[in-house]
Amino acid sequence: MKKACVMVAGGAGYIGSHTTVELVEAGYDVVIVDNLSNADISAVEGVRKITGTEIPFEQVDCCDRAAMDRVFSKYRFDAVIHFAAFKAVGESVNKPLEYYRNNLDSLMTVLETMLAHGVPNIVFSSSCTVYGQPDKLPVTESTPRQAATSPYGNTKQMSEDIIRDTAKAHPELHGIALRYFNPIGAHPTALIGELPKGVPQNLVPFITQTAAGIRECLSVFGDDYDTPDGSAVRDYIDVVDLAKAHVVAVARMVEHKSKANYEFFNIGTGRGLSVLELVHAFEKVNKLKLNYKIAPRRAGDIVAIWADTSLAEKELGWKAERSIEETLASAWAWEKHLRGI
Repeated sequence: MKKACVMVAGGAGYIGSHTTVELVEAGYDVVIVDNLSNADISAVEGVRKITGTEIPFEQVDCCDRAAMDRVFSKYRFDAVIHFAAFKAVGESVNKPLEYYRNNLDSLMTVLETMLAHGVPNIVFSSSCTVYGQPDKLPVTESTPRQAATSPYGNTKQMSEDIIRDTAKAHPELHGIALRYFNPIGAHPTALIGELPKGVPQNLVPFITQTAAGIRECLSVFGDDYDTPDGSAVRDYIDVVDLAKAHVVAVARMVEHKSKANYEFFNIGTGRGLSVLELVHAFEKVNKLKLNYKIAPRRAGDIVAIWADTSLAEKELGWKAERSIEETLASAWAWEKHLRGI
């Protein structure tokens, strides 16, 4: 039986590279497509080293329809996983047009090209930001979407709607949106991990860069939220666990087990941790002291959110397995590998 072939758009990025590893290890053929605007070719080399597979790489912008047509003509895809989006909440507040243009145009171009080439399945990298600041926690898939608190969150809501409406108009198309919470950590080999360009927009790379002496001080944005210790609460999920969720989502569609043309699932741990709890856990696990300060709240941030993951467990047979200690140890191991520490 022929192996299913999956295009991973944005596959040189943080979550894309880890997902590519899990797809290859699950027996899929994979092609990485990335324009390297926010990623590095070293991630592709890391994935090849981990898997022992010469995975094809196409340096293409997903907004470029002609280039995408060439890629879809060159390979016969059974599914696409779409990660090709800008992803920093704070940055999106300052650069809304860049976020709307890239995040929406890349998705619409991918969908148009899929339809033109008869590719029936897409897994979309969505986010818990679609829930805004929910009235009730934890959030389930029936929790109403609130008005987005950032342009980034708005692009995720709009992208989900674009996939839903396209699947309704084209019954041959199936889409699954994975609404994930806060991915952190790195591959256990320390050969791939989060590799932000410039100043990190996410918490854990800033923590590891501060521990490594790259950053002088970590800013904790806000200590006056209505939470037990005043810092914001999030559901932090190990990137390898998250990657595995994409593999089971692809399998659900390729094996024709989807219950509708468009489905969505929460992908998290089901547990909320505050920023300060995470900082202290990192210090304890890795036996070091972090230089951090309390800074003003950041635009676009919400108070608290964590997931109810029971639907993903029931329908996808997936649940997060790695402990926060393992995850934070892997993040530090990756940083040390990067810096030669």
